[in-house]
Amino acid sequence: MHLDLTGVPVIITGAASGIGRACAVAFVAEGAMVAAIDRDAAALAGLAAELPGLVAVPADVTDETAMAAAVAHAAGELGGLAVAIACAGTSGPFGTAVDEISLADWNRVLAVNVTGQFLLVKHALPYLRRSSAASIVLMGSDSGFVAAPGMLPYNASKGAVVQLTRALSVDLAADGIRVTCVCPSIVDTPMARADLGLDSFAGVGYPVQSAEDVARSVLFLASPATRTVNGTTLVSDFGYLARSSFPA
Repeated sequence: MHLDLTGVPVIITGAASGIGRACAVAFVAEGAMVAAIDRDAAALAGLAAELPGLVAVPADVTDETAMAAAVAHAAGELGGLAVAIACAGTSGPFGTAVDEISLADWNRVLAVNVTGQFLLVKHALPYLRRSSAASIVLMGSDSGFVAAPGMLPYNASKGAVVQLTRALSVDLAADGIRVTCVCPSIVDTPMARADLGLDSFAGVGYPVQSAEDVARSVLFLASPATRTVNGTTLVSDFGYLARSSFPA
């Protein structure tokens, strides 16, 4: 299948590590022009050294002034934007009882996982509207549909991203901009390993996907190959949500 991404200007947040980094590598491999946003300037510089031509733009996705400037700089360097990929995310407090979650931690998770995705879309819109085949892919999670204990802020934020996807697809339909969402289960990333206190996922008793697995889903949804797909989520969880609790 030809994804027709050669020369397409793409902006990706959270691109210095994990899923965002895998997406940057995958889009460059498909011939896209990529601008990478992350608050980790050193890691971005390393990614740019690995991927010649990549535009590295350090910025915090929760800072609207910084995001407005970063998106404008990226669009200027790439000559516009046709695809926006929101990968910046945080897990927040892990294994914490509801009455022990601080308001600061709650606000931080929602700021990164929800507001950060909104700010990318908001400031990329003027450029996306000029594209004949614009698309936005948000990063959700199976936690937008099911909940693990001790992860209340994260679960709530990913549920919000699922509905944000639907609402944006409705609001932007007249602009011809598609909005979709990828919702993976556990992904082998530095953040997930740190949360679970693991050096690796080798030998665990549950399925784990790679960041590259998620990046392939993002590529597909962002490309013209899925021009009829809009306002929906792709759940990549090895079929867990399809399973009945019926004891048979």
